[in-house]
Amino acid sequence: MTARTRAGLVAAGALAARAGLAGAAALNGQDAGAPWRRTNFAGRPVTLLGGPVLAAAATATAVAGAPAGQRAAAAVVGGVAGLVGGYDDLAGARPEQARDKGLAGHLAALREGRVSAGAVKVAGIGAAAAVAAVLTRRGGGLPAVADAVLTTGLVAGTANLVNLLDLRPGRAAKATALLAGGTLGGPAGGLVAGPLGAALGVLPADLGERVMLGDCGANAVGALLGLRLAALPGRGTRAGLLTVVTALTLASERVSFTRVIEGTPGLRELDRLGRRPA
Repeated sequence: MTARTRAGLVAAGALAARAGLAGAAALNGQDAGAPWRRTNFAGRPVTLLGGPVLAAAATATAVAGAPAGQRAAAAVVGGVAGLVGGYDDLAGARPEQARDKGLAGHLAALREGRVSAGAVKVAGIGAAAAVAAVLTRRGGGLPAVADAVLTTGLVAGTANLVNLLDLRPGRAAKATALLAGGTLGGPAGGLVAGPLGAALGVLPADLGERVMLGDCGANAVGALLGLRLAALPGRGTRAGLLTVVTALTLASERVSFTRVIEGTPGLRELDRLGRRPA
């Protein structure tokens, strides 16, 4: 894929996101937009409709830019992650699910005989990741099994990790843009060109605290990024990335990412860049 084609996909992702945000703004003012309305960390009203916009724009352009052997996998992981993420955004807001947050919360709900919205999301993304591993499988034997495990882990783990970053305006979108931009090269780079543009397209509204990505947007774009990481050459490289993703996910159960970012020079300034004053 040429640099011009990649640039076209970035532009397409951004344009699709901007068009979607215009529709979301119109819907937010109607009764149909009420279930998606939230109050953010600063007490300002926002809409989670930025999530479906990002999920749709990122998935469509990822499929368009992916190599032939990864198009079906991109459609599956982006579509399913966005769908179950949207379900969690809506069902997870119910009062009875207020305690079911994080891995510990989902496990506690299961011990009580309940299936949390988050558990449904985790199962759905895990299943989509496993399907993607099958769709992109090459060869056979133990190497193919190892590749399948790595693909499943990277897709599901990165989807969750990007969602964990969606706690402050622009944070998840910035992380998406940086990771997508850093992996644009190579035969599979076109897979993340459109999602890069889509993330940049929603970033101003995200930073302006008009929309949030929510589980729908963050999980969908994270799953697509994970699929791109799973296409990197070198089994050792992919295993190392999965180790990092897993370690960060486990750390999030005990350590506040926001506290770490606020206490780290460089990360703090990047996180605050473009945000409204508190």
